[in-house]
Amino acid sequence: MIEFFFKRKGARRSAQRGAEVRFCLSLRWVGMYVCVILAWLFFSLPAGATQTQPERIPLSLELLQERLHTPIIREGNLTVDLREMVIDLRPENTEFRDNFYQVLRKELQRSGTKPLGLDLSNSLIQGNFVGSDLGLRTPLYAPVISGEELGTVYAPLLTSSEQEQLAHLRSVCLQSLAMALPNSKDCRALLESQPNKSSEINIFRGSLILVKTRFTGEVQFPNTFFFQPVNAKNAIFLQPTNWMETRFSRSVRFTGASFRELSNFKTSVFFEQVNFEQAQFQDKADFQDSTFEEATKFNEASFKQSAKFNRAQWRGNIDFSNVHFTGAAQFTKANFHQYVFFTEAIFDQTVNFRETIFNQAVNLHGASIFNQADFSDARFAKAAFLNVPGLIFNSNQGKILGNPGEIGKMFRVPTSQGNQNILRNLGQNFRQQQQIADANQLEYTKQKLRLRELSHRLMDRNINSATRKTLINVGLSAAQADAIARRRMTEPFRNSSELLSLADIDLETYNQLSDRLVIAEPLSPGVWLLQAARWLALSVLLLLSGYGTSFWLVFGVGGVAIAYFGGLFWLVDRYRRLHPVAIIPTYNETMWMFTGFSILTLLSLLAIFRNSEQPWLTLVCLLIIIVPLPITLLIRLYQQGRYHDLMDISYFTEDGTFRQLRLLIGRLPVIPRYQMFRERYMHLLWNRHWNWLNYYDFSLNNLVRLGFNDIRLRDEHLPGIIATLAWYQWSLGILYITLVLWTLSRTIPGLNLLIYLK
Repeated sequence: MIEFFFKRKGARRSAQRGAEVRFCLSLRWVGMYVCVILAWLFFSLPAGATQTQPERIPLSLELLQERLHTPIIREGNLTVDLREMVIDLRPENTEFRDNFYQVLRKELQRSGTKPLGLDLSNSLIQGNFVGSDLGLRTPLYAPVISGEELGTVYAPLLTSSEQEQLAHLRSVCLQSLAMALPNSKDCRALLESQPNKSSEINIFRGSLILVKTRFTGEVQFPNTFFFQPVNAKNAIFLQPTNWMETRFSRSVRFTGASFRELSNFKTSVFFEQVNFEQAQFQDKADFQDSTFEEATKFNEASFKQSAKFNRAQWRGNIDFSNVHFTGAAQFTKANFHQYVFFTEAIFDQTVNFRETIFNQAVNLHGASIFNQADFSDARFAKAAFLNVPGLIFNSNQGKILGNPGEIGKMFRVPTSQGNQNILRNLGQNFRQQQQIADANQLEYTKQKLRLRELSHRLMDRNINSATRKTLINVGLSAAQADAIARRRMTEPFRNSSELLSLADIDLETYNQLSDRLVIAEPLSPGVWLLQAARWLALSVLLLLSGYGTSFWLVFGVGGVAIAYFGGLFWLVDRYRRLHPVAIIPTYNETMWMFTGFSILTLLSLLAIFRNSEQPWLTLVCLLIIIVPLPITLLIRLYQQGRYHDLMDISYFTEDGTFRQLRLLIGRLPVIPRYQMFRERYMHLLWNRHWNWLNYYDFSLNNLVRLGFNDIRLRDEHLPGIIATLAWYQWSLGILYITLVLWTLSRTIPGLNLLIYLK
């Protein structure tokens, strides 16, 4: 019995403990469900709903009178405090609405040294808000258009400082008139000497603060002149806003503002800094014909519909960084006087820069173009270019348009590393549009970057092989040099991140030394020589042909070479000796030769200087090729003298059976030894006035394989130095004709002349 009793008691205790455990588990599951529901409710609330909303007080006429008599200081200005209120301006509340405008207008229009501003922060404005009715409406015109009072502006009831601000507006109007831009009503009034009905403007003397203000109806500020700052940070405009022909004399802030419907800033003028940072334009945004006198910020803003900035004047820096243009962006005929930043901007639809003027660089670093960017007829100043490193662009999806032969020169990237795909896509884009010159220009840009990297690799110090003293000489401290030496003993540096991983090396130090140190495996002597040969060949191609992109540059180089060798062959053939019997050219022949040389050289130099980015380096490169060896041989020839038979007969012979323009591909510079050929080729006649042309013809034959006659050297009693000169030019001619054919194959669409050389 006792054993049975203890067993039952233990069973009851076990059942009780099991019930307690099940109850605790049930409480845990209930708690989890409650947490999930609370979290769902929290995250499902609209943005800003989790924050404590201010309690808004309905505005009455009595409260309005009270606030008008007790203004506060806000942002350094005397201000009517209407914050955190509900202002009902709907049509059904007509009496209050009319009294609201009448009473408030009377106080805001008072003149004085401290104008009264208006603060509507955190307020809810129900119905349409006609802000222009709160301003002082006054006639406006300029009584004197010329003479000493050019800037004088007449506007009754305005102070002298306010008159000065209107005079500033008149200077902007004159600039717009000079550029043939549309003028607003107040600009037309300022440029006329007599007032008329339309020459009136609404003057808003005090500051306007709309921080987090919510407008449920339309907002109207057309043809208004703000003399003090406007701050609409985080304001919400649920209906269309009209700021057309509005003038902002002080700073403007629409940071984080939300425009749910059309926002119209057409023909507005912003005299000081403008901030639309993180603003949201849910509908169309119209800034056409507007003027921005100082720096403007639109960074991180979003345009859901079309954004129009046609004919806008930007006189300060413009920041469109991280802006998302979901709709079309239009900048037609805009004028950018300073730098433009579209860093990491996104263009989902077309962006139009037709006939736009760029005076400084346009930064498209990391920007995304998914549709079409049109730069047709855009004008770039000398200092302007398109900076496109990291540009996201696919030629199969989008297009970049521009003037053929011009737009390709505007693209810039700092290095080829990481930008090869960008340059390839841009080149493919222009090839698809048959703009071969622009595609070749991008290839030229890519090869210039490649040459720069080769120069850096060959000439600068390698961090893996430089001595400690060398590292200190380039700018590193002793501790940094020791840290580098210890690190490369275990493993060589392969990239910049490994160098920056050292505790002694900071980013500033790396940026200072990156152009003087090479971070890569050291080159062996054989590899270094091979890289040096590639550097030399690439340098010559870039200087003499623009890497096959400029036929006229190649033409100019060939013209200089033809004139030079033609003069050289004339000299060795006609100026032989002075004693005992002088064999020299006549005065007339010398003048004709010099004139022909001068004309041909001048035309060739003109082609070089018009088509080469570095014409002087091009000339130096060409002279290094054609001058040293021929001049050395020429000096040697006159030092040793000439003592052979047939001294009074020309070294050059011509084919006497034909006189016609011929393409002489397989021609050699010396006639064969066969007797029949000697009978065919006759010596040049020195006593003919036109004989000097034969030397240019011979030079043309050697270099271009084209001539009016087949002129060659004789094979009897010919000094070896003269034969060497001819064979040297002939060898250069093989390289030159290859360069010409390669350049033509790259500059003529659909043509590949090099296939005929196989």
